[in-house]
Amino acid sequence: QVQLVESGGGLVQPGGSLRLSCAASGSIFSIYAMGWYRQAPGKQRELVAAITSGGSTNYADSVKGRFTISRDNAKNTVYLQMNSLKPEDTAVYYCNADRERATILAGDFGSWGQGTQVTVSS
Repeated sequence: QVQLVESGGGLVQPGGSLRLSCAASGSIFSIYAMGWYRQAPGKQRELVAAITSGGSTNYADSVKGRFTISRDNAKNTVYLQMNSLKPEDTAVYYCNADRERATILAGDFGSWGQGTQVTVSS
């Protein structure tokens, strides 16, 4: 089982950028598919971006062209580069891991970390 810690959130103005990191430990990171999710107040958690062990990616329509997910297996870390941020990107961002891409896409996890808060505001 892999343990995950999210970091990199903060307050940013509209149009700005942030890079989130998700550091993994406790298992063979490279075999896991990874996903970034977000939950805004009063809304359900949603998948933002996913990356397989082989590097294939998926993005929510709302972030395509603005966000980029990547992974560094040597550092056991997955990143979410967020550009052209909008107020509607404000949320707590979480990462999660599974060996199955389908589980990542479904976001069907029994446990979540603390996440990292992203606030986009002027």
